[in-house]
Amino acid sequence: MFAHSSSLAVGLTLWVLGAFSIATWALVIAKATQFIKAGSRNRAYLNSFRAAPNLQSASEIPDNRSAYARLAAVGFGVLRHAPPSEGQEHDHSWDRHELLERNLKQQVLRERRSLEAGLAVLASVGSTAPFVGLFGTVWGIMSAMKDISRIGNASIDVVAGPIGEALIATGIGIAVAIPAVLAFNYFVRRVKSVIADLDDFDNDFLNLAQHAVLRVEHRRAPEPRGGGGERVREFERLQPVVVGANRA
Repeated sequence: MFAHSSSLAVGLTLWVLGAFSIATWALVIAKATQFIKAGSRNRAYLNSFRAAPNLQSASEIPDNRSAYARLAAVGFGVLRHAPPSEGQEHDHSWDRHELLERNLKQQVLRERRSLEAGLAVLASVGSTAPFVGLFGTVWGIMSAMKDISRIGNASIDVVAGPIGEALIATGIGIAVAIPAVLAFNYFVRRVKSVIADLDDFDNDFLNLAQHAVLRVEHRRAPEPRGGGGERVREFERLQPVVVGANRA
C-alpha cells in the first residue's frame, strides 16, 4: 500500500486522524463520566438541601464534592464572614446582598469553565478532521498523477491503486469528525442544562438568605425630648442570623 510516492503523505494524514480519533473518544469518555458523577452528586445534595428546615441546618450538610455543594459553601462563607451589621444603616443590607450575589455568580462561572473544559478540542477535531483527510487525499492524488505521468501509463490498473488509497483519507477524516461534532453538541446542551439548574439554585439561595439572614426589622425609637415636643424617628436595624456562628 505504501509503495507509491503518495503513501507517505497519506500515511502521515492517517496517523494524524488516528490521533484525533483517540483524543475524541478519550474526551467523550472523560466528559461522560464527569457529567454522570456530577448529576448524581448534585441530585443527592439538592435533596438534602431542600429537606433542611433552615439555612443553619443546610450549612451542616456534608460536602459531597458536587457543584451545588461548592456553590452553597461559597454562599455560607460570605454569610459567616460578613461584618456585623448592628447599628448600621439600611443600605448596608444591600451591600451584603450584592456581595453574596457576586460571589455566587463567580462560582457559577467557575463551574461553567470546569464543565466546558475539553469541549474546544472536540469542536476543533469536528471542524478540522475532514480538511485534514481532504489534504491527504489531494496530496495523494497529486503524487499519484506525477507517478502516472512519469510511468507514461494511465490504465485503470495503474490509476486505481494510488487514487483509491488517497481517497481513504477523506473517508476517515469524515468518520473522525462525525463523533466529535455529535459529542460536542450533546455536551454543550448538557452544560447549558446544568448551568440553568445552578442559576436556579443560586436564586433560591439568595432568596433564602435575604429572608433568613438579611432580614430587616423596623422599629420606632423616640428622639430626645425637647425642641417642640416628642418626635418619632424610624430606625432600620439589620438582624443577621450568621449561619454557623454558634459553632465552636
